[in-house]
Amino acid sequence: MFDNIIDRKNSSCSKYDNLEQYFGKTDLDPFWVADMDFEIPPFLQEAIQKRAQHNVFGYGKQNKEIFEAIKNWMSSQHQWDIDTASISLCNGVVPAYAACIEAFSNVDDEIIVQTPVYFPLFQCIKANNRRILENPLKEDNGYYTMDLEHLKSIITPKTKMIALCSPHNPVGRVWDKKELEELANICIENNITIVSDEIHADLTFKKFTPIASISEKIANITVTLNSPGKTFNIAGLNASYCITLNDELKNKLDDIIKQRVIGTINVFGLIAMQCAYEHGTKWLENLLNYLESNIDITIETLKNNTKIKVQKPEATYLLWLNFEEYNLPHQKIKEILLNDCKVALNDGLSFGKNGKSHFRFNTATSKIYLKKGLNKIINFAK
Repeated sequence: MFDNIIDRKNSSCSKYDNLEQYFGKTDLDPFWVADMDFEIPPFLQEAIQKRAQHNVFGYGKQNKEIFEAIKNWMSSQHQWDIDTASISLCNGVVPAYAACIEAFSNVDDEIIVQTPVYFPLFQCIKANNRRILENPLKEDNGYYTMDLEHLKSIITPKTKMIALCSPHNPVGRVWDKKELEELANICIENNITIVSDEIHADLTFKKFTPIASISEKIANITVTLNSPGKTFNIAGLNASYCITLNDELKNKLDDIIKQRVIGTINVFGLIAMQCAYEHGTKWLENLLNYLESNIDITIETLKNNTKIKVQKPEATYLLWLNFEEYNLPHQKIKEILLNDCKVALNDGLSFGKNGKSHFRFNTATSKIYLKKGLNKIINFAK
């Protein structure tokens, strides 16, 4: 099913239908927005279509089975045993992240981000009148690690929260247990709340560790954000949740979720989340095999035909392409990709200053379409 070519144009789809708005062109092949060009699993289609046949789409009910499905998925996929009482539903990971900012910090407080990183984090911090505190990742030949010495040096009494991206978008790291423990110990010592965006946790090619699963002390300062949106390609249904084992933190967060009125998920989102987590294990295994094959094809093609440098990710279907070897200004690289190659990629500078000369490439599409895009990119600067 992953080889099927789906025409997504004119389907109210941001990835294809927003090209002119974001790039000023419509004649581009899009490899930017982080969703997949794959159909959702058949069992998920059937569940949604069955509900749609009812023809009345009123408010949805948060059944206990949904919370049980989340709990069981965390246990089976990530060996993390949680109680359903620790789960708060939310209509998106980004809205949940914004709610955490309000719940665990005050105006003009500092929020740490580890750049390059998913750009809506910056937007949420600014929109909530907090200050961005950048802790750039260290890079060695395309492989990124946390700079914890730098982190310790920038913390002030106004540093209240760190936005952990785990697995990391866009660099594709799956942080190992030791890295996470060292980071958490710094946060414990400085009374900093960890808000861990783990939306790509299922899309990993090595063992993933939820940071809150490591110890009770770490769980006590952590809020975990997650969703089946990336895993099962249902991001448009806005079905997400927070896991908070510390009752005090959970009460603060729940209060803000209520104030912002972001705790209600539409009826299709509720059905999809429960169904995906109850029946999605085998489909996910097949998806990961296909994604890894696409990633390998992309890396081999770029390595053999271009000067673009890329490290194989440990998670996600996103590749962090490095164009530095071309010795071109960042804007020029962008112009060539748009005007000559005719492909739409995410601009690396949107992920932070250390995204210069980098662009994010989405490999989650059919192999035919992927190879079409790669054939355009390999003509870069020729």
